[in-house]
Parts: sequence; C-alpha cells; structure tokens
Amino acid sequence: MRRWSGAAILFWLDQNGLSARDLEPFLGDRAKVTAILARQRALTLTMSRNLSMEPGIPAEVLIPPSRLARAA
Repeated sequence: MRRWSGAAILFWLDQNGLSARDLEPFLGDRAKVTAILARQRALTLTMSRNLSMEPGIPAEVLIPPSRLARAA
C-alpha cells in the first residue's frame, strides 16, 4: 500500500490551526495546494524540501520510500 504524504500535511495543518491557504508559500498557488490535498497531484522534491525546512514537517513522512527500499 502506498503512503500518502498529504495525511502528514493535513495533520500538521490541524495541529497548528492553519488552513490550506497557509501552504501556498511552500507549495505554490491555490490550485496546486488543492490538487495535492485532493490526491490529484504529487509533491515534488522541491515542495517536500520547502515543507521540511520552514514549517518543519519531517522529510521522512513527505518523501515516499524508493522502490529499491520497498523491495528489500
């Protein structure tokens, strides 16, 4: 089963009393944020890096494991 990094983002928003609009500086415009939270678009490495640097969401929960790591 594939892990969805959006769950970690939604948890972080809830814990900090924030809304999806607060993600725009890290992910891009409102359409990108909406698409990511609706599972229509994946996070890019740059987006994951932005979220791990500024708000402090751990990169380990944002970046899915590689296929090699899952096969081992």
